[in-house]
Amino acid sequence: PTDLDRLWARHQEAGIVVCGHQHPAFPDLLRDDPEPPAVLFCRGDLAVLERRRVAVVGTRNASRYGLGVAERLGERLGAAGVAVVSGLALGVDGAVHRGLLHTGGAPPVGVVACGLDVVYPGRHRDLWQRVGAEGLLVSEMPLGLRPTRWSFPARNRIIAGLSEVVVVV
Repeated sequence: PTDLDRLWARHQEAGIVVCGHQHPAFPDLLRDDPEPPAVLFCRGDLAVLERRRVAVVGTRNASRYGLGVAERLGERLGAAGVAVVSGLALGVDGAVHRGLLHTGGAPPVGVVACGLDVVYPGRHRDLWQRVGAEGLLVSEMPLGLRPTRWSFPARNRIIAGLSEVVVVV
């Protein structure tokens, strides 16, 4: 088989749905974007994208106060049935997802800047696993790709594009 065939098989074996623009699960909010991602790689419950969604993002070097605000915001959004979209980064992103998961309410959406098999940052391995099991992980990077400097701003446009509202903590 060709490299593309092997790559496709790896994604299928990993339970990853590959969504191009014509795929029924490709999010409408991104489909209408002037420069949508060519493809999305998704692991988890795609139905999460049919719920109300709020992006919560912020600094990786948040103060204790900022982390507390993010966690409480995640708890309250989850309790209200609103899915939280964030980047699974250190700081605010991780805190808001932990708060959301604490409630057991709405599911999380983690948008990452690498392949879905490359956990970054490594300290968030457990958080990644919970987000994937209880919600949805999304990337525009195929399996095996590590994050690069440019992949974080690219990821951020997807976070915003999947969300009805963006909150910066």
